[in-house]
Amino acid sequence: MGSSSSRSRFWVVLIAALVFTALTASLGFWQLRRAAYKEQLDADITASQKLTPLINRDIRGSDDLGAWVHRPAELSGRWVSQATVFLDNRQMDGQQGFYVITPLQLEADGRWILVQRGWSPRDFTDRSRLPTVPTPTGIVVVSGRIAAAPGKVYQLGEDGLGPIRQNLAVASFAQEHKAVVLNGSLLQLLPVEGAEADGLLRNWPQVASGVHKHHGYAFQWFGLCALIVILYVWFQIISPLRSIRKQSRTL
Repeated sequence: MGSSSSRSRFWVVLIAALVFTALTASLGFWQLRRAAYKEQLDADITASQKLTPLINRDIRGSDDLGAWVHRPAELSGRWVSQATVFLDNRQMDGQQGFYVITPLQLEADGRWILVQRGWSPRDFTDRSRLPTVPTPTGIVVVSGRIAAAPGKVYQLGEDGLGPIRQNLAVASFAQEHKAVVLNGSLLQLLPVEGAEADGLLRNWPQVASGVHKHHGYAFQWFGLCALIVILYVWFQIISPLRSIRKQSRTL
């Protein structure tokens, strides 16, 4: 009876060790594959940022900027200052404030592109007060890089149509202003040349794919895999052998 119970326990422990060893090893290799994918993504982003800046004619005929994300651009047009939106609860350099979004009506095109112009602090003594952002009239050239539409933050309820908003959806914004708005945005990196200083910060966060995070997770899974093997070898092989040797010496 004891021998049968010991054999059953042996097989249960062996199968469990094999299953969890295989599982943790596969999870480790999966994290390494994710890291390799993110490394390639980083390389693609770096390569895109080194390309020649896009100009108006390069994006003519396309309403979606997704194919050019991270690509530098120098687009000319007129600011649509009356449609400026201040996205609330946005951080830069550890401070809370607004992202200032103003559409640029593209020259010789008429379509709008949302320009993330920069960050401005808010007045916490009067939360309805808007920062003064000088916006030149006439044709301007805006330098930046193509980005996705402005990121969303958590909000309760729906945004109104005022200048201060939590989030900005391209489709509803286009419908609101009865304009053709490109799907995406331009992240402004430099002040408009020759224009009055607008006082906006442009210390945009760097694009990070999180490669090191995946390497860390892989290390943890492989470490757990190794621990399972070590524990199995110790308790199922080394420890019983030591007990047998100890018993043989006492006889």
